[in-house]
Amino acid sequence: MRAVVTGGTAGLGRYIAEGFLQAGAQVVCGARGEGQSGELVKRYGEFVHYHPADVREPASVDGLMTEAADRFGGVDIVVANAGITRNGTVRRLSPEHWRDVMSTNVDGVFHTVQAALPHLERGGGGTILTLSSAMTGRIAPGASAYVASKAAVEAFTRCCAVEFAGRRVRVNCLSPGILTVGMGAAVCADERLRAAYWPRLLAGRAGTPQEAVNAAVFLVSPAASYVNGQVVQVDGGLL
Repeated sequence: MRAVVTGGTAGLGRYIAEGFLQAGAQVVCGARGEGQSGELVKRYGEFVHYHPADVREPASVDGLMTEAADRFGGVDIVVANAGITRNGTVRRLSPEHWRDVMSTNVDGVFHTVQAALPHLERGGGGTILTLSSAMTGRIAPGASAYVASKAAVEAFTRCCAVEFAGRRVRVNCLSPGILTVGMGAAVCADERLRAAYWPRLLAGRAGTPQEAVNAAVFLVSPAASYVNGQVVQVDGGLL
């Protein structure tokens, strides 16, 4: 299998890329910076490749998909993972920070999916996985831009699943809760936030990246062939 992971050089995206590699896939990691991609190349050699890409720019994402198809002979799996956050209450959040989040988290997913579709169709179908957040249903003050962007991703995912069903392309969304990597790492490191969130976690702890990766690998695999248009929460039972 041949996969493209945006934001695949750091945070959860890097772990998803490695999970695919461990499952036998060839992976192209697209991101604005190389991040930890060098570690993956050392471990997996020619099975993984970093390609610079900015999901805010349609031409950049087109180039990423073309590079993956040329390098590995096609594209079967696309993970639209690249995302950012800018904290601030609605009253204080700057328009620039709002646009930063929307252009990456919403426009970026749209550009990624649109660029991927012709390559997936050319190969007879495939799977797309978008990334949301448990915060879409458990609102926290100061996260309006991030929460709004991820709610948009969930709705967009469902629309794509309906539109692409006849094209043999499945589209699902992975919605992680508090993990020990990525944006969740800040929660884990803050004693005040831990005191607020840990009693609301049925698991009693933050999730590991591998626990989210396990779900990602399942959702893009043939084992999930009857799963489509779903938002799958991996959040430890966050109340």
